[in-house]
Amino acid sequence: MTSYIARRVASGVVLLFGISLLAYVLLTLAAGGNTARNILGDTATPEQIAQLELELGLDQPVFVRYGSWLLDALRGDLGRSYYTPQSVTQAVTDALPVSLSVLVPVVVVSGVTAFALGLLCAVRRGWLDRAVQVVSTAVDAVPNFLVALFLATVLGVQLALFPAVGYVSPQQSVLAWMATLVLPVTALSLGAVAGIAQQVRSAAIGVLRQDYVRTLRSRGLSQRRIVLTSVLRNSSTTGLTMLGLQFVGLLGGSVVIEQVFALPGLGTLAVTNTTKGDLPLVMGVIVATVAIVIVVNLVVDLVVAWLNPKARLR
Repeated sequence: MTSYIARRVASGVVLLFGISLLAYVLLTLAAGGNTARNILGDTATPEQIAQLELELGLDQPVFVRYGSWLLDALRGDLGRSYYTPQSVTQAVTDALPVSLSVLVPVVVVSGVTAFALGLLCAVRRGWLDRAVQVVSTAVDAVPNFLVALFLATVLGVQLALFPAVGYVSPQQSVLAWMATLVLPVTALSLGAVAGIAQQVRSAAIGVLRQDYVRTLRSRGLSQRRIVLTSVLRNSSTTGLTMLGLQFVGLLGGSVVIEQVFALPGLGTLAVTNTTKGDLPLVMGVIVATVAIVIVVNLVVDLVVAWLNPKARLR
């Protein structure tokens, strides 16, 4: 198990390095050498632009700049914003709890709901199974931002059941904080539940057809006990793997959801500073996002390896 964890951690580190290098090069090329002019404005003189490029190191080749950024990042210094004196680490630290406040409940809610629906549909193959499949397919086909706009308009504005926009920190009010999360969590969870439930259902049906399950039935074990022990354990690996894959999509979807509900999370930070070409802040968001994905997938891999020892051989 130790070697398995070491392999997964090593692959995560390599992934983080590769994505950071690719992102840095692409963002630099996208700026087109106009970063200093964008910071100073159109009225800046060539001398002022050259001086700022010298101060920020923008006059150096891109790979030299990336090497300097990487060495500072390894020491915990992600630099400072081009436009404000705020450090990148502080900006990411302020935005990260907001994004996690949405993503963690989404993972829990979608995971529990999808597993329950998938197992229920696999066991009771009737109208409920067909209804869940139709609804899941329909929900999965609708983009998250449309669901978010619908929820914000109907439940937030027209019915005023929950706040349509804005974010309240738990330090100010726990109840108000939870109320601001209901609509974004719901908007993100619906699509995730649809995809995971289908995978759990298919895996559970395959397990129910196995010979050892028929043997357990012949020994007098109740259907409930069989489902909660053998079926759940053997079909959960597929569901957990799908949940890990869905998490990447949830991170991408949270960028749009945060814009719809005006949440000051990593998605909003990324969009705002990408349009300005603030490379240090965008790189900070990318590093934080990739690190979250690596940690979540590592946890999923460890749980899957615990449930299915064969997975450790991959």
